[in-house]
Amino acid sequence: AVANSTSATFLRVVGSELIQKYLGDGPKLVRELFRVADDLSPSIVFIDEIDAVGTKRYDAHSGGEREIQRTMLELLNQLDGFDSRGDVKVILATNKIESLDPALLRPGRIDRKIEFPLPDIKTRRRIFQIHTSRMTLADDVNLEEFVMTKDEFSGADIKAICTEAGLLALREPHE
Repeated sequence: AVANSTSATFLRVVGSELIQKYLGDGPKLVRELFRVADDLSPSIVFIDEIDAVGTKRYDAHSGGEREIQRTMLELLNQLDGFDSRGDVKVILATNKIESLDPALLRPGRIDRKIEFPLPDIKTRRRIFQIHTSRMTLADDVNLEEFVMTKDEFSGADIKAICTEAGLLALREPHE
């Protein structure tokens, strides 16, 4: 949605893509990401699943853990230079904000936190309707049962349920 509502260049990266096999490659990738963002500004850097590299720091025991920490330190470094990048904005997304390092979330690096709560009943109903609108549902399918369940489903969970149900229906032999 953000990418479609602005004329800025949108650069999307998944946090796990910043974890590289060879020593120094992760931090180098972070530097390159922000260099490209600067070159293409105005731009938005969107890092999804930031918890892959932004978890709380601890004593790293393996080379892989140390490399992840070096990658996060480079990210912190790039975010510290953020003010001089006037036309580069950064958006980080996670499902596990409590696992993120406080240094990543401090003011001056990430200034706003926007929480997207799980959908209420009305919204769940609408999400099920959207994802089943092009499906032919059997007569015994009652979406209200799914809408009213006590399970806490995100919009992505509901989409996955509908997609999986559609795939199962395609696999079943038709009589």
